[in-house]
Amino acid sequence: MSSIASGTVPTTKSVACFRKSASSSSLLHRSSSSRFMPTSLSPIYAKLINSNNSSSVSSSSSSSPPEPLRPVMRSTEADRLEEERLRQVHWQDVAVKMVVDAPASVAYNLYADRDLFPKWMPFLSSVEAVEGSPDLSRYLVKFNSFGQNVEYHFLAKNLQPIPDRKLHWRSIEGFANRGSVRFFPRGPSLCLVELMKPFMEKLIRGGLEHFAAFVKTS
Repeated sequence: MSSIASGTVPTTKSVACFRKSASSSSLLHRSSSSRFMPTSLSPIYAKLINSNNSSSVSSSSSSSPPEPLRPVMRSTEADRLEEERLRQVHWQDVAVKMVVDAPASVAYNLYADRDLFPKWMPFLSSVEAVEGSPDLSRYLVKFNSFGQNVEYHFLAKNLQPIPDRKLHWRSIEGFANRGSVRFFPRGPSLCLVELMKPFMEKLIRGGLEHFAAFVKTS
């Protein structure tokens, strides 16, 4: 494979369209809350405790002081349900289409080679195949968003492909995501590649442009 010349982007026709679909959102890591006793009581807590003390004196002859009220904390089950709800947030599917200077079968085979991903996908830092599981790979993604460096990883499973036509995948661990890429023949030496991911359009368009250049120089 020959390398891509820096800054070289082939002349392409591209169309971006947006579709909304229900999917998983980003996986949020939450730390479990622990119960605690406030070191200093607010006026509201003090008033509640005084009221509780008065009720205890009038309704019980016990001389032991009543137990102070504790703030109601989220349970582990409630945290789990909240995280599951966040997973169901609607993502924005971004579909980018581009004409590539190669037959559909050639483009398909190059895209299916996961070891080549970091050569043309600018925001993908590394891909590692899982030993003994050819359909599983670990991905490390790095990019800059609004001046902030973003980094995340995930374990993805390749779903059943359609040779020379479609590749698709979904994450099973780490950052929740999914995607698909389709290949449509456009004559003997061209094809239309459609990449769909719930991701930032600018990033996937840049990745597809690099892929088009990679195919042309391979």
